[in-house]
Amino acid sequence: MNSPLVPNSADALLFDLGRVVLDIDFTRVAASWAGHAGCEPGHLVSRFSPDESWHRHERGEISDAAFFEGLRASLGIGITDLQFLEGWNAIFTGEMPGIAATLARARARLPLYAFSNTNSAHVEHFSRAYADVLGHFREIYLSSAIGLRKPEAAAYDHVVKAIGVPASRIVFFDDSAENVVGARARGLTAVHVTSPDDVATALAALGI
Repeated sequence: MNSPLVPNSADALLFDLGRVVLDIDFTRVAASWAGHAGCEPGHLVSRFSPDESWHRHERGEISDAAFFEGLRASLGIGITDLQFLEGWNAIFTGEMPGIAATLARARARLPLYAFSNTNSAHVEHFSRAYADVLGHFREIYLSSAIGLRKPEAAAYDHVVKAIGVPASRIVFFDDSAENVVGARARGLTAVHVTSPDDVATALAALGI
């Protein structure tokens, strides 16, 4: 069971990146790929799904090139690796509204960490493009680097051990209900983020 969000009930804050810190929009990916392939974006959206290849890519088990090769087959398009990469990185649209100021305020009170299911191509891109806002985090745990992804129990256990405080003293923010359930099962206090207001409300309850 989660500890209540009350002042002084946390020793660390842990944030997902996509739709919590960085805004993403998959329609931009489909539009880019479709433009290169000469097809309708809707055709690609209907054929794309987070399959085992996606999960293996996020665990760092296959390369970007191998992932893109799989997409050629599943999507039925023949674009180049560079064209796939261009569209793949177009998913990032900017920072979530107000998050930079929120993180700056929170950082003054507690250490901040991030934990993201992601892949090497996205890491290389967002580490450069969003270095300022990502600089608020003491450490960023990446599925492709640790070989584990949410909501696997071992992924949360790895991150909790690395942070070095009890799971019950870590408040975790994620936009995925499945990941929130997984975090709670491993003892973390988890907040389901559906808008930036959810982060602000939780931090206010913590006295931040």
